[in-house]
Amino acid sequence: MGYHDTPERPESSEVKLSNSVAHGERILSGMRPTGRLHLGHYHGVLRNWVTLQQTHDCFFFVADWHALTTAYEEREIISQNVWDMVIDWLACGVNPNLATLFIQSRVVEHAELHLLLSMIAPLGWLERVPTYKDQIEQLRERDLATYGFLGYPVLQSADILIYGAAGVPVGEDQVSHVELTRELARRFNHLFGREPGFQDKAEAAIGKMGKKAARLYRELRRRYQEAGDDEALGEARALLENQQNLTVADSARLAGYLEGGGRTVLAEPQALLTHAPRMPGLDGRKMSKSYGNTISLREPDAQIEQKIRTMPTDPARVRRSDPGEPEKCPVFDLHRVYSDDDTRQWVESGCRSAGIGCLDCKRPLIEAVQSEVAPIREEAEALEADPEQVRQIIGDGCGRARDVAQDTMREVRSAIGLDYRPR
Repeated sequence: MGYHDTPERPESSEVKLSNSVAHGERILSGMRPTGRLHLGHYHGVLRNWVTLQQTHDCFFFVADWHALTTAYEEREIISQNVWDMVIDWLACGVNPNLATLFIQSRVVEHAELHLLLSMIAPLGWLERVPTYKDQIEQLRERDLATYGFLGYPVLQSADILIYGAAGVPVGEDQVSHVELTRELARRFNHLFGREPGFQDKAEAAIGKMGKKAARLYRELRRRYQEAGDDEALGEARALLENQQNLTVADSARLAGYLEGGGRTVLAEPQALLTHAPRMPGLDGRKMSKSYGNTISLREPDAQIEQKIRTMPTDPARVRRSDPGEPEKCPVFDLHRVYSDDDTRQWVESGCRSAGIGCLDCKRPLIEAVQSEVAPIREEAEALEADPEQVRQIIGDGCGRARDVAQDTMREVRSAIGLDYRPR
């Protein structure tokens, strides 16, 4: 799983995923704390989060430990970045009553699962992660010859597996991280999921379901194992999710028993591929802090106007009377994001005929961006003035996240044999 730094915008305000997880299932996503966010973050990630929280059990977290993998020498800025970013999340509509918001380092179980997974993670798997060499090449000025950087995909896997996330929204370049997570979960379950007396314990768990549910479970299990009926497998998993009489351990056993294997201690997540064309920056490149071409979510109206008015345009259009080509103009890329069909047609026609000037072309964009940012900025300012409220939201979210993580770690320790119960 990747943690978002400079995401790109989806094709519309709707969540665009290559596949989906069932309504109500858990989705996990996170961001490195890079400070105040910009329009690229809003269109590329946060609008998706706001939509997903309406239909799924969403866990959104600040990946502060991950920030240290590449910025460990800049630790003094991470604390302020964390709170600035959380304020922007909330100002954009991420709702703590619908989603769990928390800080990675406040849930120390992430570190414990990371350690245990690192014991079984083959070194070759990490060295083959495509983004490993890419990042080393892109960040040559930093010393990345550390275990933390090599092992960060294992920490990412721990982030996902500790919450039993069914889905992880990622871009194409991060699919390999989710696949590594699936492989680590599979390897863990193979090594540690075959507890003594597994079949007897599974049969005892079936007995707790009640006669009707137990009969249905056995029939679905038979259909899957004898005929390879994937639909039956899905129905059986849904049946288990609705069983109130089963402990977490019993549910895990019966999930593994369905497929004829051992106990499923760590569930394999799906990569939910987000289709996101690049969010254009002020210079035509992707919007990114590293390029200095962003508009922040708290940008004052005057600065928004100044930034857009001074954007470069088609270099062939030197004088007001010169015709231009919108396809060569960075400003038109923003019109694709913010303008309706009629406005875009007006821009194309007016630019090519020199019927409008570049400042005329930019005026609708200035107004659209100001209109979008104004309520976000206003809400952020209110939250900034009440830091205790923000801390309380994160404190509550960390508590909820910790409860789930601790349940998972009890099962993990039991599977490995680290619970040391007296006999």
